[in-house]
Amino acid sequence: MVREVIARIQAFNQGRIPELVQRKYAAMAKDAFAFLRGTCHLFYEDLATTTELNQAPTVWICGDLHLQNFGSFKGDDRLVYFDINDFDEALLAPCTWDLIRFLTSIRVGSHLLGLDEICINLLCQEFLTAYTAAIAGGKARTIHRETATGLVDDLLQSLRKRKRADFLKDRIHKGKTLRLIPDKVTPTSPENHDRIRSLLQAWAVTQPNPEFFDVLDVAHRIAGNGSLGVERYIILVAGQGESNSRYLLDLKAARSSSLQPYVTRLQPRWVNEATRIVEIQNRFQESPPALLTALHDGAQSYTLRELQPTADKVDLAASQGKFKKLAKVTGTMAEVTAWGQLRSGGRQGSAIADDLIQFAQSAADWHPLVLNYAEQYANQVEQDYGVFRDGYAAGLLAR
Repeated sequence: MVREVIARIQAFNQGRIPELVQRKYAAMAKDAFAFLRGTCHLFYEDLATTTELNQAPTVWICGDLHLQNFGSFKGDDRLVYFDINDFDEALLAPCTWDLIRFLTSIRVGSHLLGLDEICINLLCQEFLTAYTAAIAGGKARTIHRETATGLVDDLLQSLRKRKRADFLKDRIHKGKTLRLIPDKVTPTSPENHDRIRSLLQAWAVTQPNPEFFDVLDVAHRIAGNGSLGVERYIILVAGQGESNSRYLLDLKAARSSSLQPYVTRLQPRWVNEATRIVEIQNRFQESPPALLTALHDGAQSYTLRELQPTADKVDLAASQGKFKKLAKVTGTMAEVTAWGQLRSGGRQGSAIADDLIQFAQSAADWHPLVLNYAEQYANQVEQDYGVFRDGYAAGLLAR
């Protein structure tokens, strides 16, 4: 058992940057929720292929839906939204897959929420109820400052106080170079600097204002959990020319979705993996993050986006274990999940609104199946985490 779980994790992380993989393992060893975030592939390796849940309508799914994959961002229309913020694993799959993974995250992350078992059960049901009601409504909506409530409203209102100048001051030096921050921003080689600069400039010449994207500095960016070990950069560009009007960009290597080996639905023939991620996010969201673009350098493709002072996550600890606050925020997460599925419906094999509405009307049939599977799999995650934690402590995952 020990060797099997660890071998599966090591096999999945082959080909990633070794020192960052070790950092990922250290993060995963901290608690079961971090382990869940870092092992999306295990979830789908274990997902039963013959379950009735796979008969649910096919939609564009995030693929890695959990409590920490929602957040705020400034869209390409410059308004600040709250939505799913990670589509690295996104594919065409049964809508229930995202629901199960999110409910599993509620159970495994219960220590973050400060709720007892009874309240966790109720919170899971509240999520499904909110999702089903939003699907039954058949209309895609959005969450922004004027429509947000509860903890999401607290987050979006707090972002009004964040200034771009302060954001840049903490990250760049004299408007010319990136500040190196241990465990977050580290130097890259001159060869990588020149390669990334050339990649961005090749794209910039296709933009209305190429000078905006003149590259001033490049460094490695260490962020995330499941994606640790994947090539990633932070790029400082000239922006509007003045030192206080620079812009920061995030460039992240794209890999194939960990769902890919397990989906039976025919997928589009994407140009590359970054195009898959960007296209699905564009379909799912009303206004995707600013500058969201797919680039490629030979066989490797990358997602590009702006790094923003308005990007953040809901502080779940601020609920102080109060059920009503947590029910409201998870209800919001359920709604934006449903709205994204409706918004992207009818595209290359995804279910149309009528199919999803009909599915919502049969909730009494599939709610218990989803809830039961999530509860059982949360127990499996806890067991696998214990095996991983002990193996990590014993040095079985050391390079």
